[in-house]
Formats: sequence, structure tokens, C-alpha cells
Amino acid sequence: MSKETKTTKPKSTKPKSAKSAKGAKAESHKFEAEVARLLHLMVHSVYSETEVFLRELISNSADACDKLRYASVTKPELLGKDSELKIQIVIDAENKSLTVQDNGIGMSKDELITNLGTIAHSGTLAFMERAEKAQDLGLIGQFGVGFYSAFMVAEKVEVVSAAAGSDEVNVWTSDGAGTYTIATAKKGLVVDGFRGTRLTLSMKEEAEKFLDVPELKRIIKAYSDHVSFPIELAEIKDGKTSEFDKANTGSALWTRPKSEISEEQYNEFFRSRGGVFGDPELTIHYRAEGRHEYSVLLFVPKERPFDLFEPSRKGHISLYVRRVFITDDAEFLPGYLRFVRGVIDSEDMPLNISREMLQNNPIVAAIRKAVTNRVLSELGKLAEKRAEDFATLWSSIGQVVKEGLYEDHERRDQLLDLMLFKTTKSGEGLRSLKDYIADLKENQTAIFYIAGEDADHVAASPQLEGFVSRDIEVLLLSDPVDSFWTTTVLGYEGKPFKSVTQGEAELGAIAEVDGDGKTDEKPDGVDDSAIGTLIAAMKQALGENVADVRKSDRLTKSAVCLVADAGGPDMALEKILAHQKDGPGGGRARILEINPTHDLIRKLADQVKEQGTSVDVEDSAQLLFDQARIMDGETVSDPTAFAARLSRLMLKGI
Repeated sequence: MSKETKTTKPKSTKPKSAKSAKGAKAESHKFEAEVARLLHLMVHSVYSETEVFLRELISNSADACDKLRYASVTKPELLGKDSELKIQIVIDAENKSLTVQDNGIGMSKDELITNLGTIAHSGTLAFMERAEKAQDLGLIGQFGVGFYSAFMVAEKVEVVSAAAGSDEVNVWTSDGAGTYTIATAKKGLVVDGFRGTRLTLSMKEEAEKFLDVPELKRIIKAYSDHVSFPIELAEIKDGKTSEFDKANTGSALWTRPKSEISEEQYNEFFRSRGGVFGDPELTIHYRAEGRHEYSVLLFVPKERPFDLFEPSRKGHISLYVRRVFITDDAEFLPGYLRFVRGVIDSEDMPLNISREMLQNNPIVAAIRKAVTNRVLSELGKLAEKRAEDFATLWSSIGQVVKEGLYEDHERRDQLLDLMLFKTTKSGEGLRSLKDYIADLKENQTAIFYIAGEDADHVAASPQLEGFVSRDIEVLLLSDPVDSFWTTTVLGYEGKPFKSVTQGEAELGAIAEVDGDGKTDEKPDGVDDSAIGTLIAAMKQALGENVADVRKSDRLTKSAVCLVADAGGPDMALEKILAHQKDGPGGGRARILEINPTHDLIRKLADQVKEQGTSVDVEDSAQLLFDQARIMDGETVSDPTAFAARLSRLMLKGI
């Protein structure tokens, strides 16, 4: 309800005049289609526990109080006489209503429409499509839609709000069925000087259990005990409101000693601050003292955050200065650690620091460096002590951590130690670079890798055959970022990274082995002069389609494969650059390698040696080139010509 999101005003039908329950004229609006769908999902399937509605509403009220406290640093008049920020909950069991109110920043009419009439996230529609699939329902809390959870328990919701510094009070009302109304509050609805937001929920019959004081105290203790503002509870009986009773501890969790905090309290704080369900994989809580004093409470989520790959790469670290909220997206961690959620509370920064000042603040720079090192150190400890848990986590975050390899030169070695890869020897698991180095073959001088769009596809690439036959491990890289960091990282423990699809394989110094690890004898090849003649004929037939044709020492089963030359990008990066520049089919001509021990190549070489170049040889060369393209996941350049050549050779074989 207090979310200050940047979004356009939602579309609505022409306002219709209607009488509200309070007698004032109200404008009737339709929810955007996405919101109507969300309300249906919210009520019927999204939240597994209906009691979390109270947590969501309290969190929104706490945000509103935080924002007013920050705004009052430069504009103290916004607080006025009502300077004690708090959240109050009133139970009216007789009228089956529950009220949650705060004296925070409040909302204007336009903000009510913007914040409650639409969802301010570009990914809303995609979320809807995913949320309708059972396995993705846990994503709901990440979209800032907690207010709508009220409709799980309420048949009608009334929101009365006045923005700080304004005398205008508006009433937003909806039954969650597709429309809402907004009206100026009738005189007497609120006391003079009202500020903040008041939600009144007309409870459904099946939700009347939430009109019980002990039950609400239990929920507040379980979910919102850490909220730093007082949460006060009262009930109405016989028309009289009881004294308000404080229901939470009211101290910021990050300021309390670790020994006083249970795992469940950490988990609940993570869910409330991070806007996610589930438990964190890693909790980092400490206080730094010395030149700069600050408290840190950070979480690494188990599940992949929904916005992990958004172009903005926005972080989720809230900055407080002496418990005063400053901003919820402070850049205390580099972009490649944007999955981390939490709070940093500084004792040294000025309270009036702006977001712009944060960019060049020396205290921020010092904290950023220290916290980044601490997060990477804790991830390293997790990898060492709980390897299986880290491997599961890596499947979610690994792709973005790799971005640090070409962004963060200072921590590159530390990041390389964290890396896990699917390899030709990893089976269903993952392997580290330390594992790889430990299993280097005799005379092996590089860390070999192959990159592509899919790990299973690259695992079947013909370029791997010579490496597999020599029991040389190859990293199977399938993330788009892999094609970039491998061009900037010099190596690991003195061994350079080398693509198996680029340049000469240089495998001659490493002996081939059979399945028992014993050295195999080299198979008989063909006459070098015959191979030379065939290569010359294929070059002539293929022309500018290839950069070169040469013998291969990387092929053992396939007849041909394509590789990139040593001076440019490897095959995977070449494809990415070609798609960006020219679209499919772009890029430089590649080298066609032929396997001199393959039966087809032998017969072609014999035919060329005995008969010279012919139409059949030209057709065979073109077909082998197209075959290499197909094995590389590409399409043939001329399907009609390909079909004609194939038909001619098939006809001769019948």
C-alpha cells in the first residue's frame, strides 16, 4: 500500500459517478486486466497460508513509516505533532472487520490509483503466465503485490489515505471483483490532521478466526516481531475501543546479537525484506567496527529471484543510517551479486545523504569493498563445507556470478575458485576448476572448453572426439556469458583457457587411451599424397565457403567438423556476434577439418587420386560441408542445392 513505484497511471474506463458507503461521490475504475487476474490467483491459489496477509499489510505500513522518517530529515514539518511513528491494528469482531493503520507517508489520489490499481512491474504479465503453473506459485511475493493478499480474507477492502503534508483525504474501495472506486473522504470520516493510511477489511466468514486477539498476537510474533516500529493491537467491544497493547519486540533484527536470534526469525526477516518465500541458503550477519561502523544482515536465497536477468541488474540492499531508512536499492554489491538481499545500517553517514551522493561517497566505497569480499568469502566457505548445497545454489546463481569474471578484475581469482562446471567427466554433477587441474593429463598445457547454447548439445559435438579418446576433460559451457569471460580470463593456476572449436587441437603430445585407460595403437591412415589431393579438390569445390580445409587430429569418429581460426573468436562467440550484426548465417568463413582415418574420407581420397576431380567429388565436398554445419546446430545455406546433391549421390548408390 505504501509502495512508491515508478509507473504510468493505469488505464481505466471513463470514471462513473457512484455513491460510496460514506455518502461521497466516487469515481469507479476498472482494474487493469493483469490485476484482475492477480486477484483471482491471490484468492484461489497463490499463498499457501492465508495468515501471511497480515505480514504483508504490516510490511507495507512499516515501509510507509520508514519513508516518512527519511523524508522528515529534510522536511521535519511533515511529522508535525504526530512524530511517534507506529502501526495499529483494531479488531471489531461484532462487525466482522479488521483495521490496519499507520501514520506514515500516506498516499495521494493519484498514488492510490497507481499503487493499488495496477502492479508496477514490467514483468507482471510474464508472472501471471508462470503463476498459473503450480510449480511457480512461490514467486508471488517477489512482485510487490502483498497488498492484494488482503482479498484472501476480505470480501471488501476500504483504504483511507492522506499524504504527509496534504489535507486531502481519499477513500479507495474494492471487492476485488474487477473494479474499484475512489472518492474524497466525507467530513468526519477521519480526525482532523489525519496522516497515513488506514485499511479496513470486511472479513469473509471463513476468515473470522483472524478477529481473535491471541491469534493475531501469534501471527505478529511469528512474522513481524522484527519490525522496528511499534505494532499495537486493540479491539472494539460494545462500541468501545480498548487500550492499545504492543504486540512486537520492535527492535531492528540486525541490531540484535546473533545469539538472541533464532533461525526462524532470520528466515521470516528474509521473507519480509526480500519479498520471497522459502528459506535463505546463506545468512550473513555481523557488525563491523573500526574506521567505519555498520551492521550487516544479508541473505543468499535458495531459489533463483524472478528479476535476476533484468537488464537493470538492480540490487536489493536496503540502506539505513542509525536505523533511519534511506533507500531500498543501495549499490553496496556489484551487479554480479544482485541476488543477495538484506540490510546495511551505517553509524557514520549523514542522515540527509541522497541517492546521488551515495555514488561517490567514500564511506559507501569502503563498505562496498568490505561487504563484497565478505559475501564471496562466505560463498567460498559454503562451497567447501557444504558442497552439495553450494552446487544446488550454483545452478540458480552461477550464470550471473560469472559476469564478475570480466567485470571485477580485482576478485577474478576468488571468483574462479567458486566456479562449477558441467564437464565431459562430471556426469550429472558439477566440477570445480580445482578438480579439473587435479586431473590434468600428462603433457596437457591448457584448460579445454567448448561453448554453445545447450550443454547436452555441445557434449555431442564432433570437436570433442579427440579429447574424449585421450581422456582429456573438457568444460561444457552453455551460458551466454561463457563466450565472453573466456576471452578475458588469462587462465587458472598457470593454465590458459582454450576452446576446442578454435585453432589447432595440438593433441599429438597426448596419447589416446581405450576404455580401460590403456594406450591404443594409432589406426592406419591413408596415403598423405592422396589426402593432400583431396584437400586441394575440396578447397576448390567449396571456395569462399571455407577459410581452409585441413587434416584433423581432433576427430576420431566423425568425418568432418568446422572450427574457427586461432586469431578470432571461437565458434560460440562468433555465432553470438553474427546474430547481433548480420542475423543468422552471418560471420566469417570457418575451417573445415577432415578425419583422414574415416572410411568415407579414405574412399573419397582414393577416388580423387585415381580419377581426379569430378561432379561426384564436388557434390561430396559440399555435402560434407553441409553435414558439418548441421552437426554444429546450423542450417544448410542452400536447401535446394543440398537436396539436389543428395538425390544425385543416392541415385548412384541404388
